[in-house]
Amino acid sequence: MKRYASLAAGLLLLIVGSAAQAEDAQPFVTNKDVDLTMILPPPPANDSAQTKAELGEVLMLQVTRTPEMVASAVADADENVWRFANVMGPKFNKETLPKFSAFFDRVVATEGAVVDPAKDIWKRPRPHQLSDLVKPAVKLSSSGSWPSGHATVGTMMGIILSDMVPEKRAEIMARAAEYAHNREVGGIHYASDVEMGRISGSVIAAVLLNRDDFKAEYEVARAELRSDLGM
Repeated sequence: MKRYASLAAGLLLLIVGSAAQAEDAQPFVTNKDVDLTMILPPPPANDSAQTKAELGEVLMLQVTRTPEMVASAVADADENVWRFANVMGPKFNKETLPKFSAFFDRVVATEGAVVDPAKDIWKRPRPHQLSDLVKPAVKLSSSGSWPSGHATVGTMMGIILSDMVPEKRAEIMARAAEYAHNREVGGIHYASDVEMGRISGSVIAAVLLNRDDFKAEYEVARAELRSDLGM
């Protein structure tokens, strides 16, 4: 019994430690480097025909989504590169890729540093904040809806990961698109939020791929990944 308790305690420390490392990750750039308010248009008004139509789309998805779709949306609420494991294969895991993992922690941190300030300026209400009929299947959020942070980071991760493994580009980018769409399936974002997230992610990734500090860590992470996958 003591042995199992010790093992459980060790696993807990490992999980907590990993979470702390991810939270401590420093972004490569912030909104001072990439100002989305200068790139994206403002969101449509709450009472606009577009928002009303998009709200209808959210409600339609709500009544047509299957349990499998809900499970996928819930799982994809996690913002980390390991959501691409079903494309990358069984060797794609945090334990065997520490440098790669730390690198993508910084990629995820970059999304928040760029997107969150823009969300705070635009403050587009999420679907459930405009209509009581909307019942999100994923964790609620009160942050601005425009653009989708998950769609942004999913696109960023997809572009960077497919640049590392171009042999799987089509599958990786399809997975990134699914990851982004799952925010609509989960009922927490409008379609245009996700579209703006894809644009944001593409812009941020393009900026990162041209920075020397990013390139240095990218090459280390890429080498570790390809070696682990036997490529």
